[in-house]
Amino acid sequence: MSFNTRKGTRGTRQPSGALFRLFNKIAARRIRKGSGQMMGFNALILKTVGAKSGAERTNPVGWFPGPDGSYLIVASAMGASGNPGWYYNLAAHPDKVTIEADGRTVPVTPEQLAGPERDEAWQQIITAAPRFASYQEKTDRELPIIRLRPRPA
Repeated sequence: MSFNTRKGTRGTRQPSGALFRLFNKIAARRIRKGSGQMMGFNALILKTVGAKSGAERTNPVGWFPGPDGSYLIVASAMGASGNPGWYYNLAAHPDKVTIEADGRTVPVTPEQLAGPERDEAWQQIITAAPRFASYQEKTDRELPIIRLRPRPA
């Protein structure tokens, strides 16, 4: 498993601040109440352990169905030049990742896709949610696609 996408040289500003944290809390609450939707597509709550802090982190993220019941997520940061913090958390503690989806908490194993497998997943994602193509246009880093495979509890 290789989490090796470097920061780009151009892109939008990384979403952050009090307003962004409030949006995440509201989105997570809606997902937990059963809507399972965010900004027009399926959403889950990604739970990671901070790469530096060691604290539990939660982030609502959009997901797309992967093969064999896996979940595909994109580390887009809305086209920012840098990867979102949760990307580095996955890399630092891949054995401590869980998701909340469909009213269940599921331990998962993250894997960054590469090559033809990534290309195929990317086509699926931009067909379902064209906004991701616009995020890619804003930055010169290749947006990482992460497969989350359920693992035994």
